[in-house]
Amino acid sequence: MEGKENFQHILDRFQQADIDQKIEIYTTVQGLSVEQYKELLRYFPIKYLGKLEQAMG
Repeated sequence: MEGKENFQHILDRFQQADIDQKIEIYTTVQGLSVEQYKELLRYFPIKYLGKLEQAMG
């Protein structure tokens, strides 16, 4: 259960973050499942996906 609560905190921060902060969170948070990363992407503006891809190198 602790993992779900931790992810909820990350998700809340992600939803409130600006684009640069979203990229920072997405590229630095470790230990998430594929489904959790997909959940974060649901709150990432499509027009900035290129910037995210670039940051991921």
